[in-house]
Amino acid sequence: MKPQGPRMGSNRTGIQMSPVDARRMREHHVDVPPPMLQSPCAAAMAALRARDLADAPPLGSVPPPGSVRGVLSTGVALLSGGSPQLLLDKLGERMAFERIATRLYDALITKVRATAADNGDTVVPLQPLLEHRDQKACHVGLLARSIEQAGGDCTAQTPCADLVGVETAGLVQAVTDPRTSVVQSLHALLMAELADASAWDLLVAMAVHHKRDIMVAAFSQAAEQVRQQLQRVRAWIEYHALGAAPAEPWQAREPGRQ
Repeated sequence: MKPQGPRMGSNRTGIQMSPVDARRMREHHVDVPPPMLQSPCAAAMAALRARDLADAPPLGSVPPPGSVRGVLSTGVALLSGGSPQLLLDKLGERMAFERIATRLYDALITKVRATAADNGDTVVPLQPLLEHRDQKACHVGLLARSIEQAGGDCTAQTPCADLVGVETAGLVQAVTDPRTSVVQSLHALLMAELADASAWDLLVAMAVHHKRDIMVAAFSQAAEQVRQQLQRVRAWIEYHALGAAPAEPWQAREPGRQ
């Protein structure tokens, strides 16, 4: 792999591109006090948002169980003082995220293949990307089964799943944009992997709390896979930023190892 970066071009967004106008701006510059929240416009915006918060309905709801098994499962959890709807909401969130992450890898794999075809070289090794993509797809299946085991409907969109769709819209746009390079797309992927790793750790903790031993084992394995994915993506970004690759660039360095 060869480190690749942005090219020098006709970027005219900086103030240094027009010294005369820059000098005129400095001559007429007036310092603005930092506490902008005290301005009338900011106060009006805050009041509008507060009114919207008071009137807005919830983002969504967790559907009631639609099967006898689901009724029994959630009923037992509720009688014992548990909150099965919280677990189902987070399972739905993770399933939605893993589905989107699979599509992110699909888009990046297409970009890597196109780059290799054009330049005869790959910026990121293809095989680990394929491995990550398949793991994400397997996580979708795991979560679908877990939702059903918990008495939920894996086809329903929970509130947190709805929120994830909005949160990740920018990541999808960044990776699918034909103007972004493979390395730039990796930055979006890094953001996804950082969020994914944290969310899987939380899901393991929730499975422990709800005494779902089978889920704990399966989710712990998925969490470890995501940590490895995160380390790999970090290693690729470091390689292209610093130009110093580990012995095998497609293998992430262990924490603390140089």
